[in-house]
Parts: sequence; structure tokens; C-alpha cells
Amino acid sequence: MKPKPWIGMRKEMKAYYHLPGLFEFYELYQIFLPLFREHREYFYDWCEIGSIYGAPADCLWGGGRVGFGEAKAEKVAKLMRDYAVSARLTFSNSLLREEHLSDQKCAALCALFEKNGTAPNGVIVCSDLLLDFLRKKYPGFYFVSSTTKALTEFRQFEDELNREEFRYVVPDFRLNKAFNQLNALSESQKQKVEFLCNECCWFDCPDRRACYENVSRKNLGEDCADHICVSPNAQRGYRFSDAMKNPGFIGIEEIQNIYLPNGFSHFKIEGRSLGSAIILEFLLYYMTKPEHQLKVREEIYLDSTLDLF
Repeated sequence: MKPKPWIGMRKEMKAYYHLPGLFEFYELYQIFLPLFREHREYFYDWCEIGSIYGAPADCLWGGGRVGFGEAKAEKVAKLMRDYAVSARLTFSNSLLREEHLSDQKCAALCALFEKNGTAPNGVIVCSDLLLDFLRKKYPGFYFVSSTTKALTEFRQFEDELNREEFRYVVPDFRLNKAFNQLNALSESQKQKVEFLCNECCWFDCPDRRACYENVSRKNLGEDCADHICVSPNAQRGYRFSDAMKNPGFIGIEEIQNIYLPNGFSHFKIEGRSLGSAIILEFLLYYMTKPEHQLKVREEIYLDSTLDLF
């Protein structure tokens, strides 16, 4: 079944982007957020920042990527508070055990971000053990079901959507174009779907869950070998131009003409392990009007405090 054609965007529908690098790209957002607020005319009026997500370096509960964020948590919290942006802690380690729940660093982060400003803050989780713990101890958070669960069967994904403890669910990117099933979801289910737009992973990869588990082991401090990627183009690393060719890629035309008109409004941009220069390219492509992209690029490139590479 083909996706429904463009039928005119619902006036109330906006795209909410969930951006990478809460701790990893603090310096970039320190420049970008004022620009986004003070020069809103540079950016598409149909999009907003839904959240910025990430985790600091050496974060026991971290998952998805081995964290390298070095920004001070207090500075990050203040920036998000000043611009009323939702902060999401990426605590998607899938291999946590009971003894890990007492980690003081992660507890301090939760205490700092649980009630920080006017925007509600969230936690991205994979482990039900951690989810149950956080819901009881830090009820001020909302929770996001992580794509690291690698739920590739649509029925599994729909079951996840039906869990009341999650405000959002990020499906495996290989479900992004399952339009016949996606369009059959209820309106309330659709508003919980958060699509991963720019994944560069091999579409036919059989090892996605194992790859994420390897990251979880590293974050727990276990001595384990690196996961060997089986993608035929693994040696190329992440390239946005390659991601755009991925069958699961979601571009801005599809967001405007297919996803928004059909009731989907949340879109996640990956990239915590990349450099800030490529993150800027994501911000330009997904959020910035073409005629203003050079202005935004110059504002950021010419700031001498920012290490883009």
C-alpha cells in the first residue's frame, strides 16, 4: 500500500525534532539556540526543537553510543532552562543489573534534570529494570522507549506504543516506511511515534541489537572486544550522503508531504558520536530555509570558541 498523497498540511501539525548531543555538542547549541530564537525567520515555521538528548562521558546507564560528552551538567541544565528546551538523558543501557541502580553519577544527573525549568525533561530507556526504578524515584520525568531495543516486527512496536509508561517510542528505522501499518495506527498512537530519520546503518544488518549490547558492555566497564560491523560499507563511516540513500531515510519533503499530513510529528536525528560539523549539516538540512543556510553556517563557523572538527 502506497503512502497517502499530500493532502495539505494540517494547520496545527508541526515537526518536532529531537536533536543529538546534549552534553556532546553543548558549545554548538550554545550558539545555535540563540540564533534559532532571535532569527526565527531563518528557519522553517513548520518545525520546532522537541528536545536535545545525550549523556556525559563514562555514564554507567548510557547506551546507544559510548558517550564522550565533556560539558558540565550544570551548564547544560542552565542552557536548556534558559531556552525552555526539553533535555533528555540517554540512559539506554540494555544490560543493567540491580547493583547498577545505585550509581551516584547517574543519580545526580537525574536529580539535576528531573525538574529543570518550564520544559518537561525526559529519559530514553531500554531496560525495564531502570524504567521501573526511575518512575518511582524520579516521577517528574517522561520516558522514551529507545530504538536500541531493535523492535523490527511491527506488532512488537505497536505493543510498545500501547505501554502507558512511554510518552514516545522510537521504532527501528526499518519500520519507517511501513505506511500501510503506520497509517492504520490510532491518532493517539501516532503522536507517540518518533521516527529515526537519518540512520546510516546497513538496512539489512542482522547485528543491530548485538552492536548496541556491545556499547552497553563498554559503558559498564566490561573488558570486551569491539563489535565488528558487517556492513559492506563499514569502512566509510557515517556520511550524510550515504544516509540519504538508505531505504529508511526520512527527508524534509517526506516529513512535509507524507508524515505530517498523516498525523506524525516527532522526528529524531542521530549523531551523538559524530563531529559538530556534521551536526550543523543536519540542522541546516532539516530546519533551515535554503536561502538562509549560508547565514547560519557563517554565524556558527565564524565563532572562534567553537571547535567544529
